[in-house]
Amino acid sequence: MEQVAAQKGTVTQRAIEQIKAMIGEGRLEPGQRLPTERDLSAQLGISRSSMREAVRALTVLGVLEARHGSGIYVTQLQAGDLLETFGVVADLSRGQQLVELLEVRRVLESTATGLAAARITAEQLAVVSEHLAAMEATEDPEEILAHDLAFHRAIVAAAGNESMAAILDGLSSRTFRARVWRGYQEEGAFERTRREHARIHEALVARDPEAARVAAAAHVGEVEAWLRGQLG
Repeated sequence: MEQVAAQKGTVTQRAIEQIKAMIGEGRLEPGQRLPTERDLSAQLGISRSSMREAVRALTVLGVLEARHGSGIYVTQLQAGDLLETFGVVADLSRGQQLVELLEVRRVLESTATGLAAARITAEQLAVVSEHLAAMEATEDPEEILAHDLAFHRAIVAAAGNESMAAILDGLSSRTFRARVWRGYQEEGAFERTRREHARIHEALVARDPEAARVAAAAHVGEVEAWLRGQLG
């Protein structure tokens, strides 16, 4: 029974890879309808049950979408859809795995913030400034959390790299951030993190990519150090 299941899994995986290859090679374009299950199974030499499982798996991953009464279509393949599962990983991770995710976030967010310093428009900078001012004007942890998320998202958006933005959005779990803010509140560390945000903002205003990169790395590094202390 286990051998049969393994063989079926292998066939399904092959079907997944073949459909992905069709998309990667341009034989299936974003927004295009897939051939019928019967035709695609015959074309790829795979059973309809394995093809059905492959389509289901690719739908979960955001590569395909089922339209009721119309068929299966390739999605627009936007980074946000394809990388959505990062959010699940961040929400469910614990212990050392969460520290590792923070290390990834530190590298990417510092890079994105450096890019933003070089590319941010006046309108985008105004949005960042608004969220910083809102964080400084309240002691409500929920409001601080909301503006903290929006502050960083606005900066990453200004970097102009949608794939990086999608990854960072997934790594910036609201659940985890809420835990950090509760910890900061207990330690009386709000002022420290406000200073860190202010340094990031100053670097953006100065259009200084290196200062922005360093300030963002230091900020996420503080969160990383806090988490290591919690685990210790």
